[in-house]
Amino acid sequence: MEKETLYTLALHLMEGIGGVKARQLISYCGSSEAVFKLPKGKLMKIPQIGERIASSLQEASLLKTAEQEIEKTHKQGIHILSYHQPEYPQRLKQTYDAPLVLFAKGDAKLNPSRSVAIVGTREATEYGKAVTEEIVSELRKYQPLIVSGLAYGIDIAAHRACIKYNLPTVGVMASGIDTIYPAAHKKTTEQMLQQEGAILTENKLGTKPDAMRFPARNRVIAGMADVIIVVEAKAKGGALITADIANDYNREVMAVPGNLHKDTSEGCNNLIKQHKAHIFTSIKDLENLLNWADDSHIMTAKQVRLHFDKSELSPIEQKIIATLEVKDEQALPIDELSWQIEAPIQEVNAAVLNLEILGLIKSLPGKKYSLFR
Repeated sequence: MEKETLYTLALHLMEGIGGVKARQLISYCGSSEAVFKLPKGKLMKIPQIGERIASSLQEASLLKTAEQEIEKTHKQGIHILSYHQPEYPQRLKQTYDAPLVLFAKGDAKLNPSRSVAIVGTREATEYGKAVTEEIVSELRKYQPLIVSGLAYGIDIAAHRACIKYNLPTVGVMASGIDTIYPAAHKKTTEQMLQQEGAILTENKLGTKPDAMRFPARNRVIAGMADVIIVVEAKAKGGALITADIANDYNREVMAVPGNLHKDTSEGCNNLIKQHKAHIFTSIKDLENLLNWADDSHIMTAKQVRLHFDKSELSPIEQKIIATLEVKDEQALPIDELSWQIEAPIQEVNAAVLNLEILGLIKSLPGKKYSLFR
């Protein structure tokens, strides 16, 4: 593991310093490693860094603890994602209080083109569970990453619907990644991991799911999504905390309206009434809000090429397509294309023009050409 990740993890594990203050330190010093190598006197000149924090940063035990954590996670197949790594969720990184480090297990891609969080009460009704499954089913055509919190009720209903409909899903935990909570959801977690899903947390191994850790967990859920859908919620609860955080992060929030006489709908109805959430009555509401289009019926450029009747192309045009396919995403100058297919440049010029018109290749600056994707 690279040095910067080791030092970042040591900062993350340090008592009394959160992500905001840690990033302030890194900003002043230039890197996590530099934070630990700066003399105590200079550390104390940094705003909000007192003697206690400065003294703690001089202790060798911090790095030793980080090394031990790395060793333990490695043995258990757990990934450590430092915020400076490209694999770290970039949506979350944009938030002001994002964790310095995440512990993750599974193969889910944490930077998908689309990401939706689905949350709600632990005391979900059959209506709420059915709506949750319906939402996941209708989202299939967009293949988003579904994020939730592994809790009883709406959360686990969302994860299980993803398993049923073969969508990747991530469970964000308030405990260490080695402590599945609630334990009753261990089998579902295993199924998520088998299906290109993941579990993740900012907490080190062995951390118990104390009550104070759930609001922190909720900010990770909110930060990882383009939109947060609250399916059912009481007047107070974790789902409403997630919605409030999402609003603070300028993320879109949607709420499913419910029965006026059910306490499990009170939170959602209030979110809509107070203009803290857009109403969700069908997938169309989400599509309009996020300007998503159902393009599942539209073939990709590669599919167009595969279905195109190549017999309609001239021999030179066929050679150009074949050459660019071998080069994959690389763009080739017109003179190199001419050399590659052994054809006069005047004929190649005419051929690429026709291929552009057909939408099979595209022209780039410098008279270069590549496949249209």
